[in-house]
Amino acid sequence: MIVTSMRPLRFIGDSLDVLRELPEEVKDEVGFALERVQRGKMPENAKPLKGIAPGVLEIVSDFRGDTFRAVYTVRFPKTVYVLHVFQKKSKRGIATPKHERAREKAPCASGGARKTEEDLG
Repeated sequence: MIVTSMRPLRFIGDSLDVLRELPEEVKDEVGFALERVQRGKMPENAKPLKGIAPGVLEIVSDFRGDTFRAVYTVRFPKTVYVLHVFQKKSKRGIATPKHERAREKAPCASGGARKTEEDLG
């Protein structure tokens, strides 16, 4: 049996609380995708988030006509940070300012990462 090490997840701000409130099917899909990220794999439903920074990606889950997203970063070698989880409100264009929201939370991950990386390493 091959054991793959998993990077821990850290949720920034209210991202875990928001994730817990999503429909079960969405939680399952996002959770499975995040587990793949923890194992160093790229989920099929993830894509780079343009305009923020390298290593920031989003998981997209469509459910019953609604779109849900989880923004995360893999910029730090020992931890995966979930920056933002939300339901996309706009049916057209980028009405939800996800870039601004993730950019606001990224410094929290960076500051927390320094301590976490030192503690783990």
